[in-house]
Amino acid sequence: MPGLLGKKIGMTSVFSADGKNVPCTVVEVGPCVVTQIKTIEKDGYEAIQLGYMDKKEKHTTQAELGHFKKASVTPKRHLAEFKGFEEEYKLGDEITVDLFSNSKFVDVVGTSKGKGFQGVVKRHGFGGVQQTTHGQHNRLRAPGSIGACSYPAKVFKGMRMAGRMGGESVTIQNLQVLKVIPENNLLILKGSLPGAKGSIVIVNK
Repeated sequence: MPGLLGKKIGMTSVFSADGKNVPCTVVEVGPCVVTQIKTIEKDGYEAIQLGYMDKKEKHTTQAELGHFKKASVTPKRHLAEFKGFEEEYKLGDEITVDLFSNSKFVDVVGTSKGKGFQGVVKRHGFGGVQQTTHGQHNRLRAPGSIGACSYPAKVFKGMRMAGRMGGESVTIQNLQVLKVIPENNLLILKGSLPGAKGSIVIVNK
């Protein structure tokens, strides 16, 4: 589906027409530049590769420099492919937030905040299984049993245990578009988005 790369600016709130205070997220979407056009004849599928945010040439590999030079654009920090654009674009064309001017809802893909190594209470919402009486003092947040002891004598796959939490790709669907501000490349969406301030997100129609 068609979309653009953007950056999460932060959260704020706006008042709706009926006077309700609505929490929303401000996203800087684009402008994105067409860096490659993929065709069925050459690549086996149709898609458009977009680049977002400039970066210095000294931080760019020679292969990447050649790739961007072919499109006659400056080196870009982030690249992503999108399908289903209604208009035809050429190499070097710029696509702005106006793409969403007629959209009421969008899907956003982002990377959630990393939480590090966490226990089962925070990671999976366990309530703790041990009683607090009879001198218990250090087993209140324990996971409890993780499997049978005699048969099948193994721990099943998918058992919810402690481990690394966050830092995963998260998709939020059907976020309402409250406002599009084309002069500042801003998109105001209802609700929250995954990731920290300044993180890169993909906004799809």
